[in-house]
Amino acid sequence: MLASGMQVFLLLLWTAATPQGAGVQVLPPVNFTLTVSALAQVLLHWEPNPAQEQNNSTIRYDVEILSPVQEEYDTKRTRSVRTAALHNGFSARVRSLLLQGHLQRSSAWVEGNLPPLPGAADTSATNVSCVTHVTTPGKVSLCCTWLPGRGAPEDTKYFLFYRYEAHTEECPTHSKDKRNRNTECRFANTQIKAGGIGKLIVIHINGSSQRAAIKPFQQLFNQNAIEKANIPRNISISLEQNDLLAMWEKPISPFHEECFEYEFSLINLKSGNKQMLKISSNSFQLRVDGSSSYSIRVRANHNHLCRARGFWSDWSETFYVGQNKLENSIAWILTLLCVSMSCTLLLVAVLCKINHVWSKLFPPIPTPSNKFRDPFPIDYERARTCTSSTETEVCSLPEELSCSVLDDSVF
Repeated sequence: MLASGMQVFLLLLWTAATPQGAGVQVLPPVNFTLTVSALAQVLLHWEPNPAQEQNNSTIRYDVEILSPVQEEYDTKRTRSVRTAALHNGFSARVRSLLLQGHLQRSSAWVEGNLPPLPGAADTSATNVSCVTHVTTPGKVSLCCTWLPGRGAPEDTKYFLFYRYEAHTEECPTHSKDKRNRNTECRFANTQIKAGGIGKLIVIHINGSSQRAAIKPFQQLFNQNAIEKANIPRNISISLEQNDLLAMWEKPISPFHEECFEYEFSLINLKSGNKQMLKISSNSFQLRVDGSSSYSIRVRANHNHLCRARGFWSDWSETFYVGQNKLENSIAWILTLLCVSMSCTLLLVAVLCKINHVWSKLFPPIPTPSNKFRDPFPIDYERARTCTSSTETEVCSLPEELSCSVLDDSVF
C-alpha cells in the first residue's frame, strides 16, 4: 500500500510540472506566397495551419530572409513586406512558433523563392551612383549615373526609375555617352522628403536592345547617405589684430544647426602653410599671424547626431583677409600694367614691321618711258626747228619753197 501511494504521488507531481499542451504537435503554416508588389518590394503572405491545436497557447511566426540579404525576425501577423533588390531573385522561409509560458516549440520551415529577373548576363547597368540635393526647403533633386554592362550591345538603351515610399517615377531626362547610350538621369524635383531619416530610395534600371535581352538592375540607397549638403550661407570673415573671426549660417536644410559639421580651409599666403580645421559650430576664433594674409573657404556636412552622414558640400567662395592684401592688389595692378605696356609696344613694333614689308612688297609705280619710235623723225625735227628761234631764218627762204617744205613736214 505504501508503494502504491508513492506511485500515485509521483504521477500527480509529474502532471502538475508538465505544461498544458506540451504534447501538442506544432504544424507549419500553409499557402506561403511571395508577390512583387512594387519596385524592389516583396509581399510575404501565409495562413495558419487549420489543423493546429492551440490549447491556450500563443502562435507567432518566425520569418527568415535568405537572399539577397539575410534577415530574421518574428511576427504575430500572417503577412510581411520587405524591400530588397530583386534582380538576382529573392528567397525566404517561415515557420510557426507555439508559445506557452516560458516554453517555445517550433514547426518545420516552409520556403518560397522568386527567380532572378530575366536577361542576358553582363548586360545590366553597372557602377550605379546617386546623389540627392535639397534645392529649396522641401524640394529635393536626384541625379544618378551608371556605366553600360560589358556585355551590353552598342544599341542598348537604358531607362531609370526611382521609387520612394509609394511613389514611382520614370526619369524625364537622360544624358548619353559617346555611343548614344543613356548613362545619366536627373530629376529636378522629386517626391523624396527632405527631412526623412533612414528611408530607402529604390533605383531600377532596365534596358532594351535589338540584339540581346537586357537584364534589369536594382539598387537601394539610404536617402541620408547620398544627400549632398548645401554650402554654408552668409559667411563673414574678419581679422582683428592677431585674431581671425569667422561666422556663417547653416546650409539650406530642414535639419537644425546642431545637425551640421564644417571644414575650414585656411592658407597663409605669406608662408604657404595650409590648415584644415573641423568645426562643430557655425562660428569660431583663431589666433594667427597678423602680419600675414590668408585665404579661407568653408564647406558643410550633416553629422551623425541627427542622421547618417552624406556627401560634403562644395567649397564656398574664397575669402581673403590680412594686412598685405592691399600690397598684393597693387602688385597685381602693376603687373597688369607692365603686361599691357609690353603688349602695346609689341603691337606697335609689329605694325611698323608690317608697314616696312608692305613698302617692299608694293613699291611706288614709276612713270613709263616712251618705247614707240617716231615714224617721221627727220620731218619732225624740221618742224621743231621751224617753230624754234630760227623761225626767222627759215621763213626767209623763197616763199613757195618754204611753204611746200612746211606743208610736207608738219602735215
